[in-house]
Amino acid sequence: MHELDRYIYPHRMLHWLVAVAALLALTIGLTLGFLGYESTVNLLGNTLTNVLYTSHKTLGVLILLLMTLRIITRLAFVVPDHEPPLNTFERLVSTSVHHLLYGALIVMPLLGWAATASGGFPVEFFIWHLPGFIGEHEALSEQLFMWHERVGWLILGLIVLHIAGAIFHWKIKRDNVMKRMSLLD
Repeated sequence: MHELDRYIYPHRMLHWLVAVAALLALTIGLTLGFLGYESTVNLLGNTLTNVLYTSHKTLGVLILLLMTLRIITRLAFVVPDHEPPLNTFERLVSTSVHHLLYGALIVMPLLGWAATASGGFPVEFFIWHLPGFIGEHEALSEQLFMWHERVGWLILGLIVLHIAGAIFHWKIKRDNVMKRMSLLD
């Protein structure tokens, strides 16, 4: 495969970093969502519960930063053509899933940031507390957390579709789609 048939290396690296960060954030978010704060504290203790919340918030901010860089690399560099070309249906599904994933991975951390701030909780990135950009408002916080959760489920569904498409191209069509984003040469 020729280098021009692949995304540039920084874009490929960002893809996989976002994938790992998103899967970790979703895993922690689902765990905290299903258990709730009190049950998590009872099961894991205060310290580990706080580590999970801080990790979830840190991953969210990290995803926002990485997605910003992904958008920059996507706009600044040539997107390789599919070889062989995708049919109309495949192109429509691929484009839709990618655009929805990009949008959701930007909206999700912003919703979490606003929900956290409006709930009166610290917006954390590793050891730093970031500005909330929004005042405390309990009812608004509840609505924002509800949308944060809904977008999380949307992202999970889009990831499943994205992986299913990748496996379809890799194992069934046996075309070069997987190699376009591979870190291996």
